[in-house]
Amino acid sequence: MMPFTDVEIYEAVKNNIPKVSSYVSSHGGGITLLGVKDGLVYIELIGTCSGCAMSLMTTKMVVQKELRALIHPELNLVNVDGTPENAVPDDVYVEVKEETEIVQKDGMLEKVKDFLHI
Repeated sequence: MMPFTDVEIYEAVKNNIPKVSSYVSSHGGGITLLGVKDGLVYIELIGTCSGCAMSLMTTKMVVQKELRALIHPELNLVNVDGTPENAVPDDVYVEVKEETEIVQKDGMLEKVKDFLHI
């Protein structure tokens, strides 16, 4: 049994994903943290790793193994891959993100667009 709350696990995984994503990134993919429920971490492999035949192996043998070393040896991941058995539960814990306002300063965006000819 994991000695942490779902919120604590979520924060730990969120903070450590950049440390464990180098293998996935090297194959043109990425990792999205979708949430935590009852100590089970739900992720999605994105980019070229999405739908790859080796995605389950990558999740368990690379990502889960490295996160277990960093966080807790009993940490378990589910790669949400579109199958019913790997779906994210409705009541999963996910961090509520605050809306950020995009502010255009001194026409900088327009200057960049002009420079890039777009």
